[in-house]
Amino acid sequence: MSELRWHPLLQEWVITATHRQERTFHPPPEYCPLCPTLPGGAPTEVPEPTYEIVVFENRFPSLLREPPAPAVAPTPFSPVSPSRGVCEVVLYTPDHHATLADLPIERIEQLVYVWRDRYEALGARPEVQYVFIFENKGREIGVTLSHPHGQIYAYPFIPPKLEREQDAMRRHYEATGGNLLQEITQYELKDGRRIVQHIEGWVAFVPFFARYPYEVYLVPEQPRRDLLDLNDAEIAGLARILKDTVRRYDALWGFSLPYIMAQHPRPTDGAEHPYWQFHIEFYPPYRTRDKLKYLAGSESGAGVFINDTLPEETAKVLRAVEI
Repeated sequence: MSELRWHPLLQEWVITATHRQERTFHPPPEYCPLCPTLPGGAPTEVPEPTYEIVVFENRFPSLLREPPAPAVAPTPFSPVSPSRGVCEVVLYTPDHHATLADLPIERIEQLVYVWRDRYEALGARPEVQYVFIFENKGREIGVTLSHPHGQIYAYPFIPPKLEREQDAMRRHYEATGGNLLQEITQYELKDGRRIVQHIEGWVAFVPFFARYPYEVYLVPEQPRRDLLDLNDAEIAGLARILKDTVRRYDALWGFSLPYIMAQHPRPTDGAEHPYWQFHIEFYPPYRTRDKLKYLAGSESGAGVFINDTLPEETAKVLRAVEI
């Protein structure tokens, strides 16, 4: 069963997807469904002995191309809707034990082109309002398969966080004619204290308003609304700053750091969104080498994050990491 239920107090959709309870949970490496199918081995999602990058539809999707009718009637306060959309899995490499940090620059650049292709194809679907490309890495994040991969959700609505971001960018554009996040990025470059890396048209920084101790934004220096707006040089630069960022994370405390990587392109609802600035956000869950940042009462209950570190200091630490 999969459907959308409206949250009348928060004014946002909630996806119910009960079939996801049955998804595969950390099988032994020899039974990993994301590895290639080896001769004489267990069949996997990829019926080939090796591959470069593979994209396929999630076997346990939260959103469905052809969803069933909702299983329940709406309440007077909460409409229900079919959970129409698409969920895809993106395999980065056939190497079960690799991570994004281990991949050569050429493979990461190839991955960016794959992301761009899927963003364009899914965004062209009439029911899709937002294409969200992301990676959950590490058991601490809640991943059920450790093979290096990311995911793509093509939503039939603009998710609430992205909607708030859109409203802020639009209001700033209407008031000043400027690009809010690009202006923030230029300010950070001039200030310098929160910069982590600056290479080939891209800036990596810990935002002044960071909610996680080692949160990092990757932002193009020029106004770019989505992956389709990037030129070849900017795609090459994105591959390099992605690798630089995840290698710094791994070198920070000497282990492969878990994180959420979330791409923020403009919505695919048919509007131009001239105010939008494409960027990528990283949220690592660790606050020290051996302590996690849990989303507890204030964060989960009230939506107010508490960061017990200074962005200026965490950026300094990341900047000084030898990779």
